[in-house]
Amino acid sequence: MGAISLRRVEKTYGHGPRAVKVIHGVDAEIADGEFIVIVGPSGCGKSTLLRMVAGLEEISGGEIVIGGRVVNGLEPAERDIAMVFQNYALYPHMSVYDNMAYGLKIKKVPVDEIRRRVDKAAKILELGQLLQRTPRQLSGGQRQRVAMGRAIVREPQVFLFDEPLSNLDAKLRVQTRLEIQKLHAELGITSLFVTHDQVEAMTLAQRMIVMNAGLMEQIGAPEQVYLRPATTFVASFIGSPPMNLLRGRGDGRRFVCDGSDALPLPVTAPRGGELILGVRPEHVEPGQDTGWPLHVEVVEMLGAERLVHGRLAGQEFTWRIDATLPAPHAGQTVSLAVTPEHLHWFDAAGGQRVEP
Repeated sequence: MGAISLRRVEKTYGHGPRAVKVIHGVDAEIADGEFIVIVGPSGCGKSTLLRMVAGLEEISGGEIVIGGRVVNGLEPAERDIAMVFQNYALYPHMSVYDNMAYGLKIKKVPVDEIRRRVDKAAKILELGQLLQRTPRQLSGGQRQRVAMGRAIVREPQVFLFDEPLSNLDAKLRVQTRLEIQKLHAELGITSLFVTHDQVEAMTLAQRMIVMNAGLMEQIGAPEQVYLRPATTFVASFIGSPPMNLLRGRGDGRRFVCDGSDALPLPVTAPRGGELILGVRPEHVEPGQDTGWPLHVEVVEMLGAERLVHGRLAGQEFTWRIDATLPAPHAGQTVSLAVTPEHLHWFDAAGGQRVEP
């Protein structure tokens, strides 16, 4: 069983007054066979967290449990995990077959069993015609599949992926994402996948962990994280373009923006005082003359859609519209409307979600 428990996991570099804490008590329960994506900006601690699960970094506090065993003191080889790295980490002088088989040879697995496992992995990843080539004779996408094949033959409890697609071009990333989804559907092995790319996170994850400055901001299914972000950080990080966040004060059926006129609300604000009002760009519609006045500055054409950028109540605001609809032009003021279910409220001080 490959269930993983992260129990108040912490990481600190250094000692005494110069100590720097980079992971702040992460708690998460990951079910056997679940595909979890850890996503966040550069430097947020996502790769450090993965490396602690792998045993490549010592933990400073808490517990990591894999398959019912506390693995804090175990070496990586004893944790029954397999890792796929960003740089592939293939032996350049070995064939594809030997790269995939090397770890099993070190463990003295019988030759017939090695051949069975390598052939099975090669079939899954469509590498059968490439087994005698060396890595320099392969494309980037093929090298990444070899790296995944080397992990598959281990038949581990857990797969760990450390930004494995970042070296691929856009088309290959899409193709390899599909291959990883098919691979997980076929093998059903617990997987932790680290990325800074929110598109990868949204498309691959059964659940996602959003990290920020060493803290777990939110864990949940991609739809849940997108539609009900727990904090302003999650709201601004997940989604492209990100959620519009307007600062102001709640005042009944009005939202008084900083230094500007009040915006009419379709419902009463959840409370008075300082708040942040969030609206996704695609959840805005053309409104009546009494709606929200958007002063258009730039219109971007993105194929199937257009992004209208401007200022609303003195703050930056983006509106997404279908490319088949007539678009406003720069310098125009358009009136916008939003329905109650698409309003998001956050505390102005801490950034936490405020329920209506």
